[in-house]
Formats: sequence, C-alpha cells, structure tokens
Amino acid sequence: MSSTKTGVVLFQLGGPDSLESIEPFLYNLFCDPDIIDFPFARLARKPLAKLISTSRAKHVQHHYAEIGGKSPILEFTRRQAEALERELRRDVDAKVTIAMRYWHPMTEAAIAEMAAFAPDKIVLLPLYPQYSKTTTGSSVNEWNRCFQPNGWRPNVRLIETFYEDPAYLDSVVAAINACLRDGDDLADFDIVFSAHSVPVAVVEAGDPYQQQIERTVDLVWQRGGWPARRHTCYQSKVGASKWLQPSMHATIKKLAAAGSKHVLVVPISFVSDHVETLHEIDIEHREQARELGIEDYRMMPGLNDSPQFIRALAGLVLAPAQTARVGGS
Repeated sequence: MSSTKTGVVLFQLGGPDSLESIEPFLYNLFCDPDIIDFPFARLARKPLAKLISTSRAKHVQHHYAEIGGKSPILEFTRRQAEALERELRRDVDAKVTIAMRYWHPMTEAAIAEMAAFAPDKIVLLPLYPQYSKTTTGSSVNEWNRCFQPNGWRPNVRLIETFYEDPAYLDSVVAAINACLRDGDDLADFDIVFSAHSVPVAVVEAGDPYQQQIERTVDLVWQRGGWPARRHTCYQSKVGASKWLQPSMHATIKKLAAAGSKHVLVVPISFVSDHVETLHEIDIEHREQARELGIEDYRMMPGLNDSPQFIRALAGLVLAPAQTARVGGS
C-alpha cells in the first residue's frame, strides 16, 4: 500500500431525510446562485426560494411518502463511499467522504472529515457523469467557498466528468443487459435514455450538459450493440421557462401512439436511485405507460454500489492526474 494518504470527496445533490425536511431542502436548492440566476437575483433569491420551496414541497410531499417518507440518496451514496474506500484501500491509504449540496452531510462536514484525516491529496469526485454548472459547477463553487486549509495544503484535484470513461460505460451496459431477459425480441424494444432536464438558457449560455448527455448515449449504444430502437428524453422540469426537450411524458405518449409494447427506461444522468427514478420514472411514468397500453415497462435501477461501477470510480481516482486542480491546491 502506498504511504501517500488520499482523500476522496463524493459530491452529490442530497435529498430530504424526512417529510419535514422537504421544504428546507428545496429552499437550499433554490437559494443556490448557480440555480437561480437573473438580473438583481441577489435581492430576490431568498424570497423567491421561500415561495417556490413552500409551494413545491406541498406538490412533492406525497412523492416522497410513496417511496418511504424520505430520499434514499444518502443511503445509496454512503454505500458507494464505503465500497469505494474498501476498493481504494487495496492500493492506497484512503478515506472517502460525502459532500451533499443541499442537505446533510454538507460540504463543511466533508471538509472537517478530510482535515481530521489530513491527506496529502484530495480527489473531488462529483457523482454526475456529465458536467453542468447547475450540478458539478455548483458543488465546486461551494467547495471553494468553504475550503480554508489554515496551513494544511493538500493537492486538490477535480474529476470534472467521467461520461467517456470506458469502465463507467461498461457498468451502464452491464446494468442494461441485466434488465433484459432470455427470449426478449430486442428488435421490438424501445430503450429510452432519460436525463434530468436543465433550462435551455443554461445550455445556450455555453453549458456542455446536453452535448455530453447525447455523447454518453452514443457511446453506451455503440458498446451495447442492441438491435432495439433508442430514444433520449429529459425529465424533472420545474417552473414555466423553456427546458430541454423532449420530455419523458411526451416520449412515452409518442411510443404508445406508435404501438410500442416493450419499453426499458435507462436513467443516464443519475448514478443513484432517488425520487426522480423511484417515483417519477418507476411510479408516475409506469402508470402513464400502463394507461396508454404499454404492456412491458421496465426501469434500469441506478448503478448505486454495483461492484463494476465502484471499480470504475476507483479507476478514476487512481488514474494519473489529467484533470483540473481547484481551490486549496
């Protein structure tokens, strides 16, 4: 084992850990300047966040109630952190911690854990395969606001994306194949890749997210070689502004109208199951599909702590540094 101490910080969105924490979780989300950004937003952001979080909490409370009364994202991320730490410790003295962006444990807690471990280098690993200013960008900004080394000067490296990483792509292909059964006629299958949507204005301002989503789908499709039909759509729109299209609702409706009977949904921008997979895809759109006559509707579970995905993450951490340094280095 190498004598170099390596810290890894997993960036993730976070989620409410009770029905009561839904509103403060949403308030933190909509207070983020990387999420709510417009002229004079500094003055209006907090009142607007309060208004949106109050109304949205009432709208989504029953969604969380139907999946156990809380988001499971922290549990899955903890499993990922524990599995990754075990994998890394085969080669290096490593500690893996979690920095949630909008609910506990947050970035300051992760920094405190890293300071106690005092590694020589820290790898920031966002659990977002593709980059967006609204996800990875926001987490990095929060890290830079919070990180005060006070004489401790570790080398801090960011893994900005991993959507083109071969081991990650192989883990997605394996997860898709696990959803297919002997006897499936794949020529009669529609495989739907669903990603979290973002406002069109974000993409038009130069955000690479949509381009990277489409590239991910291309690469997965090339590796999988399935003789099925493929589709890409976006979900989880909030508010009245224009967001990336087509929506998942419109895509399921279109497939049903075309007579599709076998649909597999692949959450391509998510690596952990949470309300947007377990409720939006697996409950809401499953019911939509059933009502429209789609007899066979499946969802690929999140990669979560699958051994193949964990090995892919370990490979990213241990690979020679080719990614940007950030504050603290």
